[in-house]
Amino acid sequence: MPVPHPAEVSADERGEQILAVFQASFGELLAADPAAFRVKFRKMAASAFAFYRGTACLFYGDLEQEHAGRGDGAIRHGSYLDERTSRVWIHGDLHAENFGTYMDANGRLIFNVNDFDEAYVGPFTWDLKRLAASLALIGYTKAFSDEQISDLVRIYAAAYRERIHDLATGAKHEEVPPFTLDTAEGPLLDALRDARSLTRFSLLDSMTEIRDFERRFAPGGGSLELDAATRYKVLAAFDGYLETLPDSSLTRPDSYRVKDVVGRRGIGIGSAGLPSYNILLEGNSDALENDVVIYMKQAQTPAVSRHIDDPAVRGYFHHEGHRTVISQRALQDHADPWLGWTELDGAGQLVAEVSPYAVDLDWSDIDDPAQIAAVVADLGRATATMHGAADDESGHSLVPFSTERAIDAAIAADGDDGEGFANLLVDFAHGYGTRARIDHQIFVDLFRNGRIPGL
Repeated sequence: MPVPHPAEVSADERGEQILAVFQASFGELLAADPAAFRVKFRKMAASAFAFYRGTACLFYGDLEQEHAGRGDGAIRHGSYLDERTSRVWIHGDLHAENFGTYMDANGRLIFNVNDFDEAYVGPFTWDLKRLAASLALIGYTKAFSDEQISDLVRIYAAAYRERIHDLATGAKHEEVPPFTLDTAEGPLLDALRDARSLTRFSLLDSMTEIRDFERRFAPGGGSLELDAATRYKVLAAFDGYLETLPDSSLTRPDSYRVKDVVGRRGIGIGSAGLPSYNILLEGNSDALENDVVIYMKQAQTPAVSRHIDDPAVRGYFHHEGHRTVISQRALQDHADPWLGWTELDGAGQLVAEVSPYAVDLDWSDIDDPAQIAAVVADLGRATATMHGAADDESGHSLVPFSTERAIDAAIAADGDDGEGFANLLVDFAHGYGTRARIDHQIFVDLFRNGRIPGL
């Protein structure tokens, strides 16, 4: 049974649980920048889905409680999980809005999973459960019946299993094409076409200006001028970042000539309170329209890591910036060539391009049930492709086996053609979707009544 069931805990008790998780997960950052968290929490208050997006920490705490309550022992034990399927590169915050477009290292526009800030190594089912519950929340907002929501989750499970099986039984990744302008359909293709219409010049025009025949960051717009000491530290950290890039990214050293640096303060649902910086670079030519903006931001501790006790996983990463980059390179084929890590003031930093070609999947205009079903199937295939990419051939020793074969074998072991696998996700989606909707109202009451410490 999904946890904690709404009937098993009072609103007051659940409110105290939520506050305890928030303190453990956000306490230090909230104390350092309460204004950023007021913005974050107001965004989370807007809907149950927005609340769910911002509370991966609560989600994994609930999973741990579920397994403890069933007497399963360690959280990684459970249906379809063994020593291998409990040690898969996972996204960590997989929900239906964490998909979109990006330009890969080969210059192709791809639609797939994005935002790897929470990525880690853990049970593959955790990604699937988190996605399934998000489908229940989206279905509820679109007034779908429980039966229709069940059908969507089954479609997702079937598409995931089919793609995993194809990869496990001999299909090479190049024979299972990614979602591109040539292969995508429906809203996925719309997102790719929108991304193609965007330009680097438009992005630069929104963030910079030409002064004395050189491009610089424009004042305002959330940018913060740095004092000399901070600028020096950021540039020193930038030099360290260059050492983490693959040789293929360093073919033109002038590309990394720094033109300007500004500070920013993260205020998104996932990045509240995290200091960050934008750095303007020369790019691949002297032409001003080819300048590149990269960001350097303090990487966060992923919520899932608090519930993984494998010392080999914990000891693999130098810091959270290193963990984020290694995870993204494992999960994403031909990742951003600007992707790297560094340290600043002792904290791990993630560095990547501020991409002009990023378009998120927009669910607001996807209302036709048949179209939603088609999108959900594509998300299932994308999830499987992501899990299958990060295995013994991905260049990382932490997962030294074929993940697609391990997952395929675990699902096939039931001998019911995946019915039990789908039922697991359907039951979880309904139970946790209900839990998240109730939690959202509890959270809103805590927030508006001044019950969240530090705000």
